[in-house]
Amino acid sequence: MFLQYMRPILLSLVLTVGFSFTTQVQAHGGLSLADDMCKLTIGPYMMHFTGYQPNSSKEKEFCEDIPVTGRTVVALDYIEEALRPLPTEVRVIRDTGSEDDIDSITILHMPAKVYSNGSINFEHNFKEPGKFIGLVTTGKDGEHVSRFPFSVGEGSSSMPSGLVMAMVAALSLGGFFLFRVGKKPKDSSAA
Repeated sequence: MFLQYMRPILLSLVLTVGFSFTTQVQAHGGLSLADDMCKLTIGPYMMHFTGYQPNSSKEKEFCEDIPVTGRTVVALDYIEEALRPLPTEVRVIRDTGSEDDIDSITILHMPAKVYSNGSINFEHNFKEPGKFIGLVTTGKDGEHVSRFPFSVGEGSSSMPSGLVMAMVAALSLGGFFLFRVGKKPKDSSAA
């Protein structure tokens, strides 16, 4: 009888945990994760985006939110050759909700120039956690703009959604099991 109840519970738990570890592809402004590469969409073009924090996470890459404050190195590599002759500007601003006075909220600015080698590298020391916006502008007249919000050092205050799902499923199934096993069958011999 015990095995009869445990089989569906174990199967449900295995499936729930398995689904929680599937690869997620989520857009984050102009950034997306595809084929294990962070791709930045800028008009009709694509760039490969890679971020590192050599003092805290060594060689671990990130492509969206920056895990902790501190020294951060970013590399933008052109995927399309058509970008090489175009001027490209990079700007990181504090996300204040308004970009009216962009110079006052800019924390990093690389004026437009041609990167004929197809790679843009920069380093910035984020001293405080917060919300920021990356702006990459390219084209002869700056007609292509990629705008992607990100956070620094804010981490996730809650557990990953897959883990939460697995815990909820396990608790639900455990409760169901205890309810079913704890239920005493009616004694049919009593009259």
